Amino acid sequence: MPTTPEDMRTTRGTVYLVGAGPGDPGLLTVRGAECLGRATLVLYDYLVNPLVLAHVSPAAELICLGRHGQGARMSQQEVNQRMVAAAQAGHIVVRLKGGDPLIFAHATEECAALAAAGIRFEIVPGVTTALAAAAYAGVPLTGRDMASAVALVTAHEDCEKQQPELDYTALAQFPGTLVFYMGVTTVGSWSHALIQAGRAATTPVAVIRRCTWPDQSILHTTLGEVATEFATRKVRPPVISVVGEVAASAPLTDWFMSRPLFGQRVIVTRPLDQADTLRARLAELGADVLVQPAIEIGPLADMSAVDAVLSRIREFQWLVFSSANGVRYLLERLLEQGDVRQLAGVRLAAIGPATAEELARYHLQAELVPAEYRAEELAAALAKLTAGQRVLLARASRGREVLAEQLRASGAMVEQVVVYESRDVAHADPAVSAVLTSGTNVWVTVTSSAIARSLAALFGPLLRQARLASISPLTTQTLRELSYEVATEARQYTTAGLVEAILRG
Repeated sequence: MPTTPEDMRTTRGTVYLVGAGPGDPGLLTVRGAECLGRATLVLYDYLVNPLVLAHVSPAAELICLGRHGQGARMSQQEVNQRMVAAAQAGHIVVRLKGGDPLIFAHATEECAALAAAGIRFEIVPGVTTALAAAAYAGVPLTGRDMASAVALVTAHEDCEKQQPELDYTALAQFPGTLVFYMGVTTVGSWSHALIQAGRAATTPVAVIRRCTWPDQSILHTTLGEVATEFATRKVRPPVISVVGEVAASAPLTDWFMSRPLFGQRVIVTRPLDQADTLRARLAELGADVLVQPAIEIGPLADMSAVDAVLSRIREFQWLVFSSANGVRYLLERLLEQGDVRQLAGVRLAAIGPATAEELARYHLQAELVPAEYRAEELAAALAKLTAGQRVLLARASRGREVLAEQLRASGAMVEQVVVYESRDVAHADPAVSAVLTSGTNVWVTVTSSAIARSLAALFGPLLRQARLASISPLTTQTLRELSYEVATEARQYTTAGLVEAILRG
């Protein structure tokens, strides 16, 4: 039975105040991921990267606390009350914050409310934006000859204070780097106050927007010009401003924004549970990756035909797999009934390295993998080996018949068994449609003919706004039959080859 939130509750709840970091989901701590995995309720800030929420159990409840100036937003008092009530009801609560919980993030108020209610809590640190800026923007916060101290400053103080607590005279004389958080709407005030207090108008300022995100940008200016630059460029949050001589120094390393796919968006269209490897590799190369599954892979409603063929699996001389999905679904069913020793004496063939690697996960070795990873090449390689022999093909609920037809033509006795369901996704993600509409530096990966056809149905003419990256000549042919041009094609018909094709452009 599936796990429910009620099953996950404890008799006495706990609250974890977890820092998610500034954006890059890879900056979440191991402890933070552990807490998210245990949570039954997650209250998260809008600035948290949605990919961080992948660590949360599907049974948990997710609540976004809203965004300043955009619809209903939960007040701090309401957040406190919600945390306390949920913990008292036995929930494991994660209060997920952008950056670090103790850097301008209301953790003091939340801890006070939890302590007053007798709720156990834990603070899990996160990478704060100032430190991430140094690493991801190449703007050092310290330097042997420029700055031996760093001050983190909020540029958006509590409006209920009787008078500002910031001492701009002290800040102007501070012997190091000033880092201003949340300073977009108040840029004119804090920059002018620093100059009035004696800081030179020519002091360098580096403004980093959306630090660690795939669309990170950096503006180099001066203290005297920063307010004008914000107005002219219509700078929007989230922004951090580094003030001091370090802001003018050359980047230590331009590793983040110089990555080959930085500034480009790539839409990955593989099934959701198979998209992560490709997504992660593209993100590592700097791309802003969105996942829009075009097809869904799932188990058959009725496995009786699979069970029947497995009961006589020793009748076959060859078992041939045309996809990694086929390997997984057939072998998992086989293991439910026994173990892989039932395949003793049966020779195995795989259409490509990914399929062979899936076999290896079950401690099985493919005896034959063709040089080119397509059905025609697999059939040609098997032709001389299977004449007069019984061959079982494990396949999807839909697909080409070329492999079976060519093997029969070469004298093999072929039987096919459908081991998993392949269905088109019916609805497109509105966010992906919006990206396609923009048509700026957008790639769409197409890794099969089935995905090509589904994408055509999902997006129609909108798909022509993007550059299409095809995994193979067969997929390219299908796209052209559907009247879509292909921008690049993989030379090696694998996801790694597809990435290389995108890099070639």
